[in-house]
Amino acid sequence: MSKLIVLCPNPFRDTGLELTLRAKKLLEDNGYETRICPVFGANDKKAIPHGVTITPWSEVSSEAYLFIVIGGDGTILHTARYLNHASAPMLGINLGTKGFMAPLEPENIDLIVNAANGDFVPSERMMLDVELIRNGKVIYSDCGLNDVVIHGMGDCIKLTAWADGDKIVSFSGDGIIVATPTGSTGYSMSAGGPIVEPEAKNFILTPICAHVMGAKTFVLAPNRKITVKAERIHDRKAFVSVDGTNGVELVNDDIVVVRQSQKTANLVHMGLSSFYDSTFDKLLYKNR
Repeated sequence: MSKLIVLCPNPFRDTGLELTLRAKKLLEDNGYETRICPVFGANDKKAIPHGVTITPWSEVSSEAYLFIVIGGDGTILHTARYLNHASAPMLGINLGTKGFMAPLEPENIDLIVNAANGDFVPSERMMLDVELIRNGKVIYSDCGLNDVVIHGMGDCIKLTAWADGDKIVSFSGDGIIVATPTGSTGYSMSAGGPIVEPEAKNFILTPICAHVMGAKTFVLAPNRKITVKAERIHDRKAFVSVDGTNGVELVNDDIVVVRQSQKTANLVHMGLSSFYDSTFDKLLYKNR
């Protein structure tokens, strides 16, 4: 039996699933079995062309050999959540604005056959576990590949962060980001955080628009237990969000705990360029 490869498109970026259908034909012409599992819009008749068969995630999540994600970084993050953060290999084809996690561009689509043949480089990524504690009880938990963000909704909030009980920083501002190295090129970077090699194992703690000059980014060891307390919220709106999800609303004195997860993500790449060359290209040329 041929190996099953699942195509995971964002139909709002891959209009008419044009690239997805090209990939499907290419793989099947080379003897591979394929399924299409859209990450968004699976039931949107305008987004999914007539005659395209859609397979439920539950039928492929534990059977596939390779997941090919067609979209931007957000599409890859959502695919990881659909797969319950299992370490199934994911190869991205970039249709987003930056595409730090997607090593292929549409003009390189022929290389998916190489990937199907096992000719790829695995890139194991650290993930983080998140708990929201209210009145001593865990009321929400999640697992993220990119980051956890605590942010006010247009209001200044006070936050205090500790590492293993030692206070790191206390400030009022828009919020705070705890990112993995994979997430270091996302919101954390935009807020002034450093770029970290994606296979590294660190936490990057970055304040957002802090009202104090001493609130700088800290890079922490992966075995740290990070605790962030939300204070002086009262009637303000504030949320905790993992990997860009809608998030959970916070109340005063809520505590968010972040630890390294035992789960990892397997984002494969094709060796076309180094992380440094790719980052330079995406940050310099795509901003022109």
